[in-house]
Amino acid sequence: MNKGNLPFWIAGAVLLYVGWIAFDMLRPASGGGVGHTTSISAVRTAKVPVLVEFYADWCGPCKIVGPQVDELARELKGRAVVIRINVDEDPTLARSHGVQGIPTFIAFKSGRETGRQVGGIPKEKMRQLLGL
Repeated sequence: MNKGNLPFWIAGAVLLYVGWIAFDMLRPASGGGVGHTTSISAVRTAKVPVLVEFYADWCGPCKIVGPQVDELARELKGRAVVIRINVDEDPTLARSHGVQGIPTFIAFKSGRETGRQVGGIPKEKMRQLLGL
């Protein structure tokens, strides 16, 4: 390898990484249930606020807030989008969003992160993250 080509190799690696992240963001995410969408791409395309919960089935606090998240999704249907992402099924997506603890709630508006909370939170705090 010629040392003069090193900047091109670095630029190529960065472009590959960015493409990988973009591809990963467009993949359907796990989750589901009433009022849930299964695509993280909704974060960028939604005209309403989006709340993403990163969780795991084995997580105690996640099990406690799960029914509250479902209830909030039903209450806010049409006014907000709620997405639940299982970190065990999609660890790359969790890492790309900087998730280090679960549950992690991230609110988005117009495709931009507007708030983040780690740990079990009450439904009212979820509403506050969404700005509703």
